[in-house]
Amino acid sequence: PGDTSPGGMLAKSKEEVWETLSPIKVQGGSLRTWSFTTPAIDSVQVHLKTEGRPLNANVELWQGPDNTPQKLAVYLEDGGLRPFRAVILSPGDQNSIAIRNTAQMEYPLFAGVEANLKSSSSELSLSEQVSQIDAKRVIQGGAVFTMPFAPSVASVQILLKTDGRPLNARIELLQGPNNVKQVMEVYTEDGTERPFYTIIETPGTGNVVRIVNTATVEFPILANVEPFMVEEASDDLFVVSDEGEGGSNFFYMSK
Repeated sequence: PGDTSPGGMLAKSKEEVWETLSPIKVQGGSLRTWSFTTPAIDSVQVHLKTEGRPLNANVELWQGPDNTPQKLAVYLEDGGLRPFRAVILSPGDQNSIAIRNTAQMEYPLFAGVEANLKSSSSELSLSEQVSQIDAKRVIQGGAVFTMPFAPSVASVQILLKTDGRPLNARIELLQGPNNVKQVMEVYTEDGTERPFYTIIETPGTGNVVRIVNTATVEFPILANVEPFMVEEASDDLFVVSDEGEGGSNFFYMSK
């Protein structure tokens, strides 16, 4: 498979990701912030998990006083089985990531934040790779898009962007009828400057990704939804949303 997605830098299993992090424990009801004062950091990877309990958190990008150009509300039914992983683009300087655990004190979470520097070589930086992902599927305001995935798909990558207008969307992972395993409420002030990229773990069978454009009809969004990591030696056949030049960009998991 090709390597034109940010997967070349992110193609790790959830276990490999957390081995390299130095996570911080965020108790229920508390807030932790990470500040980045240099413009050389143009994107940030945010990781959230629990020890198997539910996770409820708000993730915000702050840029200067009283300016929040991107907000996320995250719910995970099982933060150990399906940890949260997303890339937040942070152009400019004086950026901060704020993570608030909105659950009760009995439900702590673990947060890890990785800063990605602008590329000084010919290779594209992570933010440039995210920005160049081709998102061909249009989801009109108020519309719903769903895509089922085969059992061999271990994780799914999702990119949401706009033509410069604000982005408001809800991303859900379902497993069975109305059995919601994960929900992300996404707001981005500018869907071109700060597209939203996330990787969702999809263990088990019957996984369906549902994306709802919660904005009005004047605010369409562009989406790319396709497998990210697929189990090796799988005979499953699946269709990805973006066919044509470049094909699908997924990675095989080692057994």
